[in-house]
Amino acid sequence: MSQTAAHRLQGAGANNRWKALVFISLAQLMVVLDSTIVNIALPSAQHALGISDANKQWVITAYALAFGGLLLFGGRLADLWGRKRTFVVGLTGFALASAVGGAAANEAMLLSSRAAQGLFGALLAPSALSLLAVTFTDAKERAKAFGIFGAIAGGGGAVGLLLGGVLTEYLNWRWTFFVNVPFAVIAALGAYFVIREPEGTRNRSSLDIPGVVLATLGLVSLVYGFTRAETAGWSATSTIGLFVAAGVLLVSFALVESRVKAPLLPLRVVSERNRGGTYLSLGLAIIGLFGVFLFLTYYLQVVQGYSAIKTGFAFLPMVVAFVVGSTQIGARLVTRLPARALMAPGFALAAVAMLLLTRLQVGSSYPGVILPGLVLLGLGMGSAFMPAMSLATQGVQPRDAGVASAMVNTSQQVGGAIGTALLNTVAASATTTYLAAHATHAAGSAGAQRLLQSQSLVHGYTHAIWWAVAIEAVASLIALTFVNAPRPSTTIVASSSGTGTGAKDAQDEVQLPAAMH
Repeated sequence: MSQTAAHRLQGAGANNRWKALVFISLAQLMVVLDSTIVNIALPSAQHALGISDANKQWVITAYALAFGGLLLFGGRLADLWGRKRTFVVGLTGFALASAVGGAAANEAMLLSSRAAQGLFGALLAPSALSLLAVTFTDAKERAKAFGIFGAIAGGGGAVGLLLGGVLTEYLNWRWTFFVNVPFAVIAALGAYFVIREPEGTRNRSSLDIPGVVLATLGLVSLVYGFTRAETAGWSATSTIGLFVAAGVLLVSFALVESRVKAPLLPLRVVSERNRGGTYLSLGLAIIGLFGVFLFLTYYLQVVQGYSAIKTGFAFLPMVVAFVVGSTQIGARLVTRLPARALMAPGFALAAVAMLLLTRLQVGSSYPGVILPGLVLLGLGMGSAFMPAMSLATQGVQPRDAGVASAMVNTSQQVGGAIGTALLNTVAASATTTYLAAHATHAAGSAGAQRLLQSQSLVHGYTHAIWWAVAIEAVASLIALTFVNAPRPSTTIVASSSGTGTGAKDAQDEVQLPAAMH
């Protein structure tokens, strides 16, 4: 083949990679939007379908349990079936489930559709990230691709608040489900025609059924335990029972994985220092982020009286800052600095942003208090997320890319569940204590009682945000001490023959100078 023809083929391959990124990112945006867009529509859906207050949480919980519990299984299926096939199946199923949810005529139909969304989301999320990991192997291209993907993964939730408010207010709650259908159809068609999965990257080993059962039940128990803690309390028998069950199941899962020939989650994926440190620090960072996200939403709507649309617009500066941090700071510096030199300062900057938000009072101004905190939070998280998501899948054998990607999503999902339950409980307790201590000062005056109610809520929010500051600081410390990967001066490419189950990572990896690509 002539040199000109070789360059033409190389250029066509590069174009296809960037086209593939568009459709992978679109699918990721759909999944992330869905995590918050339905929350905005929930009151309207509850009223329309006659869902009781006791059961309304299941609109959120049904999705969270299916998604969180099946992520590892979804990642393993991606490695077994092929990421492209799993990606398209996930998109198709997610679109159908969303259509059913939008057309729901009763509570059972809506809850079933949410569980189905979670199931197909568990196929879609790890296959999207693993496709990105095996498609972009050149260090500079990988940095740009993960910068875009990280911006969507971190900032999409805030966009969901805005889009959910617009759709609910100007159309109706059903469109928060229907909007997923065109997203999914476009992404699935684009993936089918554009994405070319590298040959020889599947893991065709038999499925580890005991591992699937133990991991799914263990993760469902863990996520549901935190959900129950939020509603029933941490000392409730059901909460304690779920946590004990989760502990027993996940320990049993680890023991099984260390003994079976073809494990669902090869321990080499999580035991490697950099990946393990990344999963842990990312999970902790998400705890703080979800907590602050939750309390600022409450603060703006309940205390300040913002509408859903206005609240969504209030979060947009954070989204912009997240995109800047991910694409202009993280992606530009990740090939020049070690990952921890971005992750640790990024999480530390997020802690500083949360520290600023502890100054919230009933009448705090948006430009003076909230805006600086949101901008710093976006910059810090964006700068840290990009190298974290890249490092979590970097150097892993292609046959393990699906489960490695699933672990990223699992750490985020479990972190989100912990953040919502733990920090909500902390806030509620602080609010109750403040009310009891100051009740006598508001006796007899309706205006004084309303003011006290608002003050107690804000006290609870800021008390919980202090916890988020500490958690974010720990995430920064873990990134600094655990993650020791050097600056990526080489491109890591895995051999196509690495389809066995017993070979070591080093045997299946070839390191080539970036200049050779």
